[in-house]
Amino acid sequence: MQPYEIIGAPLTLWLAPSGTAFPLIGAAPAGTWVKVGTNGTRNYSGDGVTVAHGRTFQKARPAGATGPIKAFLDEEELMIRLTLWDLTLEQYQHVLSSNTLSTTVAGEGTAGFKKIGLSHGMTVKEFSLLARGESPYDEKMVAQYEVPRCYQSGTPEIAYRKAQPAGLALEFTALEDLAAANEAERFGRLVVQHQAPLP
Repeated sequence: MQPYEIIGAPLTLWLAPSGTAFPLIGAAPAGTWVKVGTNGTRNYSGDGVTVAHGRTFQKARPAGATGPIKAFLDEEELMIRLTLWDLTLEQYQHVLSSNTLSTTVAGEGTAGFKKIGLSHGMTVKEFSLLARGESPYDEKMVAQYEVPRCYQSGTPEIAYRKAQPAGLALEFTALEDLAAANEAERFGRLVVQHQAPLP
C-alpha cells in the first residue's frame, strides 16, 4: 500500500558462516543460511529489529572559540538488535558462540534430550548476516542488509516469568570486511530492489 517508502514491517534475519555468499535480491536463502527464529519474525518480540549506525566524534575546539570548528570521526559501528522469543537450543546457540548441540535419543526407560554447553570459550564466533524486509519502492519487492562479518555481542539476561515470553536479547555487531570492494562497504551493504525482473 502506498506510500511504499513508509515501512511498518520487521526484518527477517539469517546467519551463515562468515564469508558465505549472499543470495541474490529476492532469491530464497539456501545452503548454510539459517533463519534466526524457528518461525522467523513470529519469534521476534514486538520491538522488531533495530539497525543502529553508531558513531563517535572528536571535536576541535580552539582556545579562541566557544564552539567546535572541526569534527573528526573517531569510531563507527553497525549493530543489528532483536529480542528472540525462541528458546529452542538450535536458536539458543546464537547466544553461545554456536556451541555444539548434542542430541540423545530416547531409549527404553530413558528420555531423549538435547544439550548445549553454557560457556563461550576464548574464540569469538563470526557470522555473515542477512536481514531482509520490504523495499521502500514497492512492498512486493525486497530490501536486504548484507553484513559479511559480525559477531553476537549481546549479553542476554533471560527472565522466566509468569504470562510473559522469555526472550534472548541478541545484538550482532559488524566487523570490517577487509576484502570489501570499497571503503563504503566495509560493514557490508544495503541492497534494495526497485524494479521487477524482465520477462
